[in-house]
Amino acid sequence: MTVGAPSRNSLATESLVFAGRALTEWRRQPAVLIQALVFPTFLLITYKLLVGKSIMKITGTDSLYGLVPMCAVAGAMFGSLIAARTIPFERDTGMIGRLWVLPVHRASALTGRLLAEVVRTLVSTALITAVGVGLGLRFKGGWLAVIPFLFVPALIAIVFSLAVIAIAIRSKTGAVLSWLAVPAIGSVFSSSGVVPAQNLPSAVRLQMHLQPMWPTIESMRALAHGDAAWWPLLLTVVWVLGLGAVIGPLAVRGYRAAAESPC
Repeated sequence: MTVGAPSRNSLATESLVFAGRALTEWRRQPAVLIQALVFPTFLLITYKLLVGKSIMKITGTDSLYGLVPMCAVAGAMFGSLIAARTIPFERDTGMIGRLWVLPVHRASALTGRLLAEVVRTLVSTALITAVGVGLGLRFKGGWLAVIPFLFVPALIAIVFSLAVIAIAIRSKTGAVLSWLAVPAIGSVFSSSGVVPAQNLPSAVRLQMHLQPMWPTIESMRALAHGDAAWWPLLLTVVWVLGLGAVIGPLAVRGYRAAAESPC
């Protein structure tokens, strides 16, 4: 009599399990909630109160339509940075290696973490958007535009999380992630989130158009305004696919090396 090997669940099911594990862990870390939700919400309210009227007088447009997307993307990035600080600890304690040898698909732990990042970003974006609506944001093209509006920061979160994982998995401590925060903050705040690009000098507009945050913010702005958003959305997807093709293999190889190395 032979005993058959236990059947494995699908990659999707296993990824959901690992995503639930990551979300449970993050709920117990106040720093993740602060960086992903409290800080960007505070930033949104502060910017609106301090510069909202000035931007309206200078540009003739409501700054909320750029501030809400900017703060949503900032929350996605800051949350990923804080959440990844535990990766070196999990590697050094052998947790990643133990998850690697479980009778599950080898990719499920990594895809589960990325799925958790998407869920976290969707929740934080929804709450930040709700605050924006309370401050005066309106979806002029109808409420169906809210769905793609919420998912745009999630696309950025996937690529940025891959970059964070690729660095954190190779670092001795999580402190090195502070260096990644510098270009992340710079890219967000040098976007068109505060002042629309057409109101800036041509040299500044050129620099702004050459970084991935510009189409991200502009696509969300267009969705909220009810304008045609297909072009900035297409550019956002191109940036996501291009960066993912470069960063993704680095994150996968680093994760596999950490899982297979002895503690």
